[in-house]
Amino acid sequence: MVRPANQLPPRVILLLLLLLPLGAGDPLPTEGRLRNSCIQARRKCQADPTCKAAYHHLGSCTSSLSTPLPLEESSVPADCLEAAQKLRNSSLIGCTCHRRMKNQATCLDIYWTIHPARSIGDYELDISPYEDPVTRKPWKMNLSKLDMLKPDSDLCLKFAMLCTLNDKCDRLRKGYGEACSGHRCQRQVCLGQLRSFFEKAAEPYAQGLLLCPCLPTDRGCGERRRNTIAPSCALPPEVPNCLELQRLCLPDPLCRSRLTDFQIHCHPMDILGTCATEQSRCLRAYLGLIGTTMTPNFISSSNTSVALSCTCRGSGNLQEECERLERSFSHNPCLMEAIAAKMHYHSQLFSQDWENPTFSVMERQNNPALRPQPWVSFLFSCTCTLILLWSLW
Repeated sequence: MVRPANQLPPRVILLLLLLLPLGAGDPLPTEGRLRNSCIQARRKCQADPTCKAAYHHLGSCTSSLSTPLPLEESSVPADCLEAAQKLRNSSLIGCTCHRRMKNQATCLDIYWTIHPARSIGDYELDISPYEDPVTRKPWKMNLSKLDMLKPDSDLCLKFAMLCTLNDKCDRLRKGYGEACSGHRCQRQVCLGQLRSFFEKAAEPYAQGLLLCPCLPTDRGCGERRRNTIAPSCALPPEVPNCLELQRLCLPDPLCRSRLTDFQIHCHPMDILGTCATEQSRCLRAYLGLIGTTMTPNFISSSNTSVALSCTCRGSGNLQEECERLERSFSHNPCLMEAIAAKMHYHSQLFSQDWENPTFSVMERQNNPALRPQPWVSFLFSCTCTLILLWSLW
C-alpha cells in the first residue's frame, strides 16, 4: 500500500506526540489567577454556617477593630475576639485582591473586614492586600509612526504619542484629561479618572508616560512629565498636614490598601537601604497611589524627586511621625532607585537601532516566568530531527 507523500509514518507521529510537553500548544496567559481571592474565599466561608456567622459578627464589630494601629487583645471586645479566632483557620485568612480585578472595592472591603482576625494576638507589619500575578504577555509597539515627530523630540513626547496611537490608552488618557482640565475641575472626579487610567491602561504605557527620562535642562519635557497627573486639579487646593492626608486615607479601603502596598514594597529594610522587594513591585505600588488621597507627584520639572503635596508644619508632638511619613516618599532610596532604573530602561529603548519598527518589549530581569523554558531548545532540536527523518523516509 502506497502512503500519501504528505502523511507522516505512524511511528514518527507517535514519537512526536511523546516529545510534545503537556500544554505546549496553549497560549501564555496574560495574567495568572489569584491563588485565593477574598471574594472566592467569602463564598466558601458562607457555605459553612460557623464561618458565616463569625464573619458576619466580625463585620459588625466596633470600628476600633479596623484601626491600622497595633491591636492589644485586652482592648478588643470579647465577642469580636472570639469571632476573629474562629476565622483563623478559614479560607478567608490569606485572601488577596488585584488592583485590576472586577469588584475590587468588594474584595478590599472583605480583606479589611477579616484583617483583624489575622493580626489579633500576633501583630506584625501589615501584609499587602494585593497579589499581582506575573504578566507574561509582551508589549508590542510600532515606532514607525513616531517619524511624524521631530528626530530630537523628548522621550516624554514620544511616549505620549505611543499612548495616542493605542486606542485604549488614548481613550483613558482623554478621560482624565477632560475631568482634570482647569475650567471644569472636580477633584474627586479627576482622581477617579486618574485611578482608572493607571489601573486599566497597559502598564508599559502608563509607566512610560509618568517615568519618561528628561534632560535636567529640558524644562518642557519635565513639565510634560509632571503634568501627567494634572497637579493643578488632582492635588489639594491648600497644602494640608501630611498626617491629615493619612487620616483621610485610612478609612477608605482602597486608599488604605494602596498605602499599605506602597509601604511594604518600597520599604528599606535596614540602614544600608536594602529594599524589601524588587523594583517592579515598588513602582507598581507607587503608581497605585495616583488617584487616591495620597497622590504623589514630581516636585519640579528639573529633577525626578517626588513628594506628597503636604507639609509637617504644625504637627506638634506628632512631628516625628509626620516627617517619617513625608520622608517615605521624598527620601526613599528604594523608590528613587526604582524610578531611576525605569527611566534608564526607557532611555535604552529609544537608543537602540530600530531596523524593525515593530517589536516586543519584555522585561526579564525581575520576571523569571519570562525566561526561555528549558524544553524549548530540546523540542526544537527533536522536531528538526524528525523533519529530516521524514524527508529521508
